[in-house]
Amino acid sequence: MTACRAGVVVVLVVLAGCGGVVPSGDGPTAPGTAGSLPTETTQVSVTAVVDGDTVRVEYRNGTRDTVRLVGVDTPEVRGENDPAEFEGVPDTAAGGDCLRGAGTNASNYAKDRLFGRTVGIATDPNLDRRGYYDRLLAYVVVDDRLFNYQLVATGRARVYDSDFSRGDSFRAAEAGAREARRGLWRCVDPDAADWETPTATTSPSGLALVEIHEDAAGNDNENLNDEYLVFANRGDSELNLTGWTVTDAAGRNHTFRNYSLAPGERVTLYTGSGTDNRTARYWGASGAVWNNDGDTVTVRTSGGAVALRRAY
Repeated sequence: MTACRAGVVVVLVVLAGCGGVVPSGDGPTAPGTAGSLPTETTQVSVTAVVDGDTVRVEYRNGTRDTVRLVGVDTPEVRGENDPAEFEGVPDTAAGGDCLRGAGTNASNYAKDRLFGRTVGIATDPNLDRRGYYDRLLAYVVVDDRLFNYQLVATGRARVYDSDFSRGDSFRAAEAGAREARRGLWRCVDPDAADWETPTATTSPSGLALVEIHEDAAGNDNENLNDEYLVFANRGDSELNLTGWTVTDAAGRNHTFRNYSLAPGERVTLYTGSGTDNRTARYWGASGAVWNNDGDTVTVRTSGGAVALRRAY
């Protein structure tokens, strides 16, 4: 269930074509990550998702660039994968096929979370600004979370071996995902892996369940706000969720009260307690709700009709 190191000399580097400043340190800890966010990011629009770890972006002045996400490597979708790069995955045709499915899952996840959105990007002080094919090496910050880290923590990417400054926290996240056989690490037993479930589920109403974070860091019952669901309104009109319920397989439920979601908006439903606002609602549960080894999220309208159901 759920749950850069600042130097003595601050070096300001201008990102090509954008006039932004690369951050010199870290900011507040992001929910759902093991580290802090960059203090400064350059705002860009994501115009295309090449695959799970590569996106194309546009700066505010119209300049375009290709970003390779720092510290992560998602399985290939079009090319061949080398199972030897993914610890425990058998070097067989089944292992390779399974990794390709995991790569598709990672690409869909990136498309759902990043495509068409304004995000923050920041480079790493330990790395060159550009890598192979002259791609910008950067972190991506979206919804106050470090997307690179989320790829690793959810098992959609392995840690790419380099000297990036956040290596320790990323490697710890990878170890946790691997131990839990999360995401691509299900390919350790490729015959048991199933990639049929889509990354996002959208109901006819336009409500989409775009992320399930069932496994909180540490003890799930002591870290309730690192267990959460993320919903989005994919429709063209405001969605009144007042009276709608979210229920797990055991019948525990949360009711949305006096809440509407505008087109394109997202809301995170945290298991723990806090102050409700436009982008965050709190279940107020006394213990973890979502099972790490599988559960079912069911959303019902105020009239009791099933609007959305997702098993994981």
